[in-house]
Amino acid sequence: MNAHSKNDPKDKLVNDDYLWDRSGAPDPEIQRLESLLSEFRHADRALVFPTEPPAEMGKSRGLLQFPWLPRLAAAAVVLLAFGLSIFFVLHPTIPPDTGVAWDVSAIDGTPEIGSQTITAANPAAKFHVGQTLITNSTSSASISENDLGEIRVDPNSRVRLLQSGPNHKRIQLEVGTIHAAIWAPPTEFIVDTPSASAIDLGCAYTLQVAPDGSGTIRTTLGWVGFHLNGRDSFIPAGAMCSTRPGVGPGTPCFEDASESFREALHTFDLDAQPTDASHPVLDIVLAEARSRDALTLWHLLSRTSGRERAQVYDRLAALLPPPPGVTRDGILQLDPHMLDLYWNALGLGDISVWRFWEHSSPPRAFSRGESSSPRSSPSSQQLQNKKFLPKKDPSQ
Repeated sequence: MNAHSKNDPKDKLVNDDYLWDRSGAPDPEIQRLESLLSEFRHADRALVFPTEPPAEMGKSRGLLQFPWLPRLAAAAVVLLAFGLSIFFVLHPTIPPDTGVAWDVSAIDGTPEIGSQTITAANPAAKFHVGQTLITNSTSSASISENDLGEIRVDPNSRVRLLQSGPNHKRIQLEVGTIHAAIWAPPTEFIVDTPSASAIDLGCAYTLQVAPDGSGTIRTTLGWVGFHLNGRDSFIPAGAMCSTRPGVGPGTPCFEDASESFREALHTFDLDAQPTDASHPVLDIVLAEARSRDALTLWHLLSRTSGRERAQVYDRLAALLPPPPGVTRDGILQLDPHMLDLYWNALGLGDISVWRFWEHSSPPRAFSRGESSSPRSSPSSQQLQNKKFLPKKDPSQ
């Protein structure tokens, strides 16, 4: 069709007639389109559905037929994750506060709480339940709470705040060293370590945890209970006690005991298996024991058996006669009430305070002559005046 016929109204009319009722002369272009669309022509017959769908119908239809869509979705997920990570780095989440936040200040260097660094420009921070305070080799920190006391954290330490309720305050010392001066009521403050829990009984102490989970506690005021799965050790002022993972607290002793006494006791703790036979180093412990070392012998009563326990009791009775109500047979059978009476006779603290924590029941009263009145927690003024915490650098 030439340019003249394309613009001729007559030709246009003919072509339009063909489109309307196929009476005009057909246009070749229209015939080509008819041929392409013929398979979609309406037919006056019932629809016949295939018994099995063609293979291509099993493929995704709709939006998923576009091959670039999965790539776009994956890219969107990556971008979303990246955006969220940036948001939480710039806006660190503080765990839900289940108690009072404690105050933390830097003593040296730049301690960290989560993503927050405590610096000279930002010298104080809040310590919330669930967060971890970390000090590196050049930093140390101080933790304080009005109803608790103060805790100094040495370099290379990790301390996690577990509880901060009105009557329950608990931290976890994962590794490192803390110096605690506590004026909260006895048993309200607990420090968990990988090998035992230290229960404050109104005291000041230093607690160290090594990378292997073993630990050592040294008490400078009052007394502390070391506890793991029913194995207990009580550490009064001037005494120390070690603990090991899977074993728990060892046998406490005063640090001014003789070197041979302390070495023999350490060997006994490492090798002791209660038997009727006498442990060779136990003879050294008993021979070197002073009246003051009744502390150690009382603990050994429950860590020996048979002839060994009898030897320990006889030496303890020679150093500190048993109080009224205590018999040899009763102690050899580990009668709980008699053991408590004997502990109170040491004058190192009232065992009823411990039993109150252990059994969650009011402390039972001891009859006259069994014990002095329960010791109260030291006041904050006592702790500060006696300087039980390490001294701060004057330049701080």
